[in-house]
Amino acid sequence: MNSELLQALDILEKEKGISKNTLFEAIENSLLTACKNNFGKADNVKVEIDRESGDFRCYYEKLVVASQEEVEDSCMQISLEDAKEISAASEVGNTVRVQVDSKDFGRIATQNAKNVILQKIREEERSSVFNLYFGKEKEVVTGIVQRYTGRNVSINLGKADAILNENEMVPNEIFRPTERIKVYILQVSNTPKGPRILVSRTHPDMIKRLFESEVTEIKDGTVEIKSIAREAGSRTKMAVYSHNPDVDPVGACVGQNGSRVNAVVAELKNEKIDIVEWNENPGNFIQNALSPAKIVAVFADPDERSAKVVVPDYQLSLAIGKEGQNARLAAKLTNYKIDIKSETQAKDAPGFRYEDYEDDEYEEEEEFEEVNPASEEEAVKEIENASGESAAE
Repeated sequence: MNSELLQALDILEKEKGISKNTLFEAIENSLLTACKNNFGKADNVKVEIDRESGDFRCYYEKLVVASQEEVEDSCMQISLEDAKEISAASEVGNTVRVQVDSKDFGRIATQNAKNVILQKIREEERSSVFNLYFGKEKEVVTGIVQRYTGRNVSINLGKADAILNENEMVPNEIFRPTERIKVYILQVSNTPKGPRILVSRTHPDMIKRLFESEVTEIKDGTVEIKSIAREAGSRTKMAVYSHNPDVDPVGACVGQNGSRVNAVVAELKNEKIDIVEWNENPGNFIQNALSPAKIVAVFADPDERSAKVVVPDYQLSLAIGKEGQNARLAAKLTNYKIDIKSETQAKDAPGFRYEDYEDDEYEEEEEFEEVNPASEEEAVKEIENASGESAAE
């Protein structure tokens, strides 16, 4: 029986993550509870369990009194005559241990003892699961789609189920039961019913974690992700910086033939990802952030966190993007309010002069070269290739 007990405890420890020591303590408490239910009190009951062999003893510590007539409480006292039957060295005033046979416990006492053990196992299992996923908060994990609960989705993470709320799902993204997906753990909280885990598919940091798993240079700190701007399901812009001048941060994230970025894009159901190089010069950073549009000049005001950008006339729609998406993401990425004008609009603005915006702070930086199309035909082709829209649009 003891070997079976130890095997059962080993299985619980491996499958539920509950330490054997905790389980032994639960058994000790259950025996104390059984004694109290069976005999009415357990103040002087002691339980000893050998952690190696599984042997256990349950006994009362009783005070030895001179005679049976002086015994006022049979649970607390024992006569000298009865004590000598247990230990010949017993004397009045000493304490003797009286063995309690757990087999004599009644059905109710046994059931209560069982409930104490089960309750402790449930509590420890919940605590173990909570600690496991609390340590994974702000990380990306793989889960299996279970079912839709209303407009939310239940995701099985292995040892617990998580909730993917509707507002944390990518628009128009539909899941099938048993489908394996990656989710970002937003929050793990402890409740009476167990851990409550909230996950997301739209959080910008999900992009960061996915690239960390794909790009070795990001994981080891050579390349740093400075900022991310995301419109989930549509497009993401990510600014990266290399601490090693010999490592190209954009190339490291893209990978050979785009293998690294394509792995992330596939996981996000073909969400477009623009990777740009971060620059401490606000003007250069804004220029990079507005790619693939070509820029004539950037006039940045670090104090106001605003910038005026001038682009060639034929690049205006590309710089702004469909429904303003490119400019909006660039503004989020750089944390600058960006005002984009074409060359014609800028030159027609009252009192506009390029020299008025020259800033000594950026004298050492590369000057932005104005790029003009060689012909109207080349301009039309460039617009169509870059934006996928007709020249008329």
